[in-house]
Amino acid sequence: MQTEPSMALLDRVRKLLAKAEAEGVTPAEAEALTAKAAELMARYGIDRAMLAATRPETDQPGSRIIDIANPWAQVRAHLLAGLAGALRCQCILLRPQGSGARVHVFGYTSDLERTDILYTSLLLQMAHGLTAATPPAGVRSVRAWRRSWLLGFAAAVIARVRAAEERAAAAAEAETRDGPSTALVLADRSVVIRRQMEEAYPVTRQARITYSGSGYRAGYSQGQRADIGNTRIARRRALSRA
Repeated sequence: MQTEPSMALLDRVRKLLAKAEAEGVTPAEAEALTAKAAELMARYGIDRAMLAATRPETDQPGSRIIDIANPWAQVRAHLLAGLAGALRCQCILLRPQGSGARVHVFGYTSDLERTDILYTSLLLQMAHGLTAATPPAGVRSVRAWRRSWLLGFAAAVIARVRAAEERAAAAAEAETRDGPSTALVLADRSVVIRRQMEEAYPVTRQARITYSGSGYRAGYSQGQRADIGNTRIARRRALSRA
């Protein structure tokens, strides 16, 4: 029988990520801290989903609009959308009111919360990593190299988060003895969120993000050390006429 998850678990996650974000932490230390945080966060997400299957009032669907400032707003929006998708949310990329990017994230409250925590932490880790990264001599465009580094980092951490979620779901499925299966509960939640998004934005198109620099491999390697592929962001069709 599910018991209501304690907020103490998320407090542990936040503390682990804060240590991983700190300056002076070695890559091995950051990897261990972030890996543990991802594991706890994945299990928390499963526990909240299973609890809500019998007590819907504990975790309701919702949404948030997140404005992302420059620099690298599009890359950061890509990271947000990838993490949100791995954590069972859905995203729409909107036209920003000014410069930067704007993302509408749909998901259950617990998944929105997990996305916010992890995205905030990985932004800091990504910034620290980019500051420490040195473009190779002779690179044609330092900016293009840095952008591709960021995209490589994002791809790696998104893949790591998705893998952690899949492991947690598989473990929970194996432990199920009575009541609805974990797979069925998660599938039902996915349908609810997709319907919510489609009601808000009936017409969308898929958008891909590309890179031209040569720093992707270095960024991907750093993202693997963060221990957390690529995803696509749905855009409103109106953007195609901009």
